[in-house]
This record gives sequence, structure tokens and C-alpha cells, in this order.
Amino acid sequence: MPDALADLGVTLTAKGGQLRVWSGNATGLELCLFDEKDPTWVAKTLPMTRDDAGVWSVTSRLLKPGVRYSIRASGPAASGNSFDPTLHLIDPYARGLARTANGEWRGYVQEPDTFDWGHSKKPRVGLDHTVLYEAHAKGISKLNPDVPEELRGTYAGLANETTIAYLQELGVTSVELLPVQQFVSEQRLIKQGLVNYWGYNTLNFFTPHAAYASKQAQFGGTGAVLREFKGMVKLLHEAGLEVIMDVVYNHTSEEGIGGPTTSLRGLDNASYYRQAPDGTYIDVTGCGNSLNTATPAAMRLVIDSLRYWANDLQVDGFRFDLAVTLGRDDKNEFQTEHPLLLAIKDDPQLQGVKIISEPWDLGMGGWQVGKFPDGWSEWNDGYRDRMRDFWLTDVGAARATGSAPNGIGSLARRLAGSAHVFSQERGPLASVNFITAHDGFTMADLTAYNQKHNLGNGENNRDGTDNNHSFNHGVEGSTDDAAVTDTRRKAMRNLLGTLLLSAGIPMLTAGDEFGRTQRGNNNAYNQDGELTWLPWQHDDWQEDLLQVSRQLIQFRRENPALRPVRYGLAGETVPSATQMDWYNKQGLSMSEEDWDSPAERTLQYLAASTPEFEEFNRILLIVHGLEDDVTVTLPQHEGVMSYALLWDSADEDGTESMVEHAPGTELTVAGTSMQLFRAH
Repeated sequence: MPDALADLGVTLTAKGGQLRVWSGNATGLELCLFDEKDPTWVAKTLPMTRDDAGVWSVTSRLLKPGVRYSIRASGPAASGNSFDPTLHLIDPYARGLARTANGEWRGYVQEPDTFDWGHSKKPRVGLDHTVLYEAHAKGISKLNPDVPEELRGTYAGLANETTIAYLQELGVTSVELLPVQQFVSEQRLIKQGLVNYWGYNTLNFFTPHAAYASKQAQFGGTGAVLREFKGMVKLLHEAGLEVIMDVVYNHTSEEGIGGPTTSLRGLDNASYYRQAPDGTYIDVTGCGNSLNTATPAAMRLVIDSLRYWANDLQVDGFRFDLAVTLGRDDKNEFQTEHPLLLAIKDDPQLQGVKIISEPWDLGMGGWQVGKFPDGWSEWNDGYRDRMRDFWLTDVGAARATGSAPNGIGSLARRLAGSAHVFSQERGPLASVNFITAHDGFTMADLTAYNQKHNLGNGENNRDGTDNNHSFNHGVEGSTDDAAVTDTRRKAMRNLLGTLLLSAGIPMLTAGDEFGRTQRGNNNAYNQDGELTWLPWQHDDWQEDLLQVSRQLIQFRRENPALRPVRYGLAGETVPSATQMDWYNKQGLSMSEEDWDSPAERTLQYLAASTPEFEEFNRILLIVHGLEDDVTVTLPQHEGVMSYALLWDSADEDGTESMVEHAPGTELTVAGTSMQLFRAH
């Protein structure tokens, strides 16, 4: 059966360029070709013809590489439509964009792809070996003094040998970039004189954000920007690093009705956006509009965009912002088996691509953690909140009242892979574990602020969450009190240790590895400056914390017992799972009181791998969540002759002792700390 939606956008043929655009409700579309020297002057207009599937097309030898073009659309004024034949619209499939002096956008016909990928190949890092590093394409290198000044804050700066060396030495496997598809700032921010720094306001799903390219590439045009992006991917791949893109398909920069009409709204508003019968938008994203992925054209737009980035640009995976929106049906209800969610994981052209959901949006039934199809991994906000509570708010409450509000059971379930959230078939790798992300406090700020400090955002501190699960350890913000700073730094080591030693896929936010601060701003989306850029000059304590982060990632890599692929089953040997045994501080099997009592916040987690592809491995992790020191008796377990200490979070610089201890030995564990042993 012919594919009615094949080859949308511009395709170069022997007869000239062919443009295909879908619009089910338009009565007329025309292609506008602009003067070579003046992108505001229409040099030629060509009518487009419609087929039975709603695809409009035109072929012309004038539609050639280097040409700037737009689409104008006419249609009925019925409720839900928004046709205006005077507007120049962006082809949704444009592979290049050019901007006019007055700020309008034009499509740009790219030259045939001749980029030399050389011997570069996708690293194909297994999910169980994956360590995600969420970073900003500009912010990661903007302050790096070892990157040539003209490349700082660019794709080329990210791919600079010093940036790559840092990532390799840290040990992460996959760089997860905040949005790099072409985006613009919201109208509200422009009026305030601010910018959208994070990039969650996409203009076009097929073009790299031009401002992240070097000035030389920007002056070289949209083709040069594309080549710089590909060059970045190539160099990262050659270094063994994956590129994951944070993609925003849930809404577009056209905002609500009355916002800028640049593409989809003008082409077929009624089909591309979720609407009530009277034409008002059903906004489940909080951004003014929601892409209507219940329609075949919108679904195909997403799939074709993913194919382009994954194949033509060799990207390794995608993190889907507000992914629940993508899984809503024609009644705006979320469906686990939504055709788009299934297509993303099953599409032959997307096999081997990592797919990660942010499993919520702002609509009814918007929280869907654990409900995505097999093959998807999901951001686990329950993990985030419980780990913050255990190491921060519970400790603060214990100081204030004499008793922590929670026992250790909630931490243990998530440490072991969140089997209470994800199905047996999906396993622990369905969980993307994180303590922080781009939105919210940095890890250092979690330990230093009880409240957000967002006045710099221009919204009178109304923006950003108030539900931070943070604890300032007695002083709000920076302090010279040595006791407070030492306790904060140990809390950071505990958070990092928990994240990197838990079953699941860890995601580290750039800068947390050395304690970066945003001075209490937990929503720095419009802060494009040193507050959000990654600092490359570190204090001594930050270098110590960085070394701890490197060690923890190394321990994760070297100990398969820490990264099971499957959940274990009682009484069975499941390949690539982990056999877990739980002991209390006396070295005895955990009782119900040990799990639940706020007075007994100590456990010993003995985890043994069930080998399938790697050598047998067993570790012991001791977690102690009260501020008083505790005496722990190392557990007796069949086959265990000794425990070698690898890491103690009470030790500031993470010096590896490798001291051997026999089972039954009594050890002192410092207040609120962790110890990792290799069991022999």
C-alpha cells in the first residue's frame, strides 16, 4: 500500500526540488521563493496541488540548494481554523532555516549531504552500562578557558578535546543535551528583555539551534551550522560518548491563540493542535498549545523528525519532554498503547535508539510514571523525592523533633530498582534515576537552601516549585561555618553515592559532580549567564567531590551487581539480575521494624550478580541515615569470606582503603553516611 505521507518537505529530484506539505483543511497552498539577495522579497510564487490524502505538492527547478522559501495557506474561517494567506509559514519539514532582518523565518533548501562520517560509529552503550550526563550545549563549555574563545558555548566547544577529555575522565557514557532543535524565546520573555535559555520552545523539529554554532558557522549559513552539529556528534562518537537529545514534541513556539503563527497553526490549526469544539486550545503542557498526536499527520511529523536526527545526524537517543502529551488519544486521555508511543519503540528506522520519557504533563491524569510501554525508560520522580527526603528533609526533621519521619524501607525499594513502580517485564532499566535535573535546585543547593530564591527571574519569586525536599543544615545559603559546610558536603557525597550505586540508569546533572550552585534559583530557565554556565575553576573541596564522583562511576562500571538488567525472583536464578539480601546493623535479616522504624535507619544491602555476560560479582552497601554514629556488624553469608572497603562517604576525598574485614566484624559507621565494600 503506498505511503501517503512519504517524502514530506523538500526532496531534490532530477526534475528539480519537490515540496510536499500536509494540510487536510486548507483550500489552497502556494510556495513562495525569495530573492537571492533579499529574503523579504518574494521573487516567485508557485501554486501547489492537493492529492486525496491532503498532501499538497509542487516541483520546480527553482527550488534548489541555497534557496529560501515559505508557504502561504488559504482556507475556511470555520471554528478551529486559523488560515491567513498573507503569512509566510515555515515548512514543518524544513531541513534548514534562515532569518530575515525583521525577524521572520524562511525555509532553506540544504545542499545534498556530503558530510564525511569517516570511521565514526554509534557507541551503542548498553542500558545497564549507561551513565547519563544532562548538560546544556552552550553552558557546558562557555567558561572553559582551555577551549578557544571563539568556540566557547558552541557545538564545536562541546566537541573540543578538553571538554571530551573531562567527560571521559569523569566516566559518563552519554551526554543528554537540553533542547538543540531550533527554538525561540516566548513573547512574554522578549517583552521582559529576557531569553529562554533552556530551549523548551521549539520553532522547527528538523534544524539544529543556530545560536549554538560558532560565529564562523553562523556566517557560513544554515548548511555550515548543520555541518558543525554533525562534526560534534562525530567527535563525541569517536571518543565513545553517546549523544542524547532532549526533544520537545508536546508543544511548539506558536504558544496560545494570539501567539505568533509561524508554521503548524497557519497550515492546519484544527489538525495539529488539541482543541475544544469551540476552537479554544486544550493546553495540557502549560505552554499555550499541545500537539495533537491523535492525528496521523502530527504522529508522522514526530516519527519523521526522530528518524532524521537518529539516522542523518547519527544521534543515539531521545529524552521526550512531557511525554504523556504524546500518548493522549482523541479524547485527550493517556493510553499506554498509544500508536505513537508504540511506533517510536518499534519503528525499524529507530532500532537501537534510546528512548526516555518524562512521564507526566499538566493535564488530567498527567502523572503516568511506570505506565509507558516496554522498551521505554522513564524519569523516576519518586526516586528523586525519596532520596532527597532520606538524606535531607528527614535529617532536618530529626534535628527539629528528635525523630525522623520515615524509616529506610522507601530508600531500599528504590535503591534496588523500583520494582514497585515498573513491571517485571520492564525491569530496573525502565527507571532513570536522578536526584536533580535542569529544573530545580542543583545538588549543592539542595543542601544549602530551604526555599527558592528566584527573584532574578522577574516573576517576584512566584515561579519554580516550592516542593524542593531540601535542607539547608541550619543556615540559608552560603556560610563560613565549617561544621555546616562539612555536613553539606557529606550530604552531597551521600546523594551522589545513592544515585550512582542504585539499580537503574543514573542521570547526573552537569556540575553536580563538583557541587555547582545557582545561589538558590530553582528555575533558571531564563538565566543565560554565569549563574547557569558550568564553572571550570574549582575550589579544593570541589576537586575532592569531583574525584569522589569519578570513583563512584568507576565502581559502578566495575561491579555488575550494582547494575542489574532484570529484577530477581525469589527462589529463581534470573540471568543478569541481582540476588539481594538485606541485613540490619546487627548483621541479622531485616525485620519489619527495621524497615519501617524511624529509629532504625540503618541497613546492609548485599547484592550478588547472576552472571550472563560478565564475571560473578558481589558487593555490600551500608546505608546509615541518622546523625549519630552507629556500630554495625558485618553480615555472615554463605560464600563470603571477607569485605574490602572501597568507599566511605564520611571520607571527604574518597581515598580508597581496600582494608579487608571478616564477616562478623564490628565497624563504626559515621552519622549519615554510606560505605561500599566488595565481598569476596
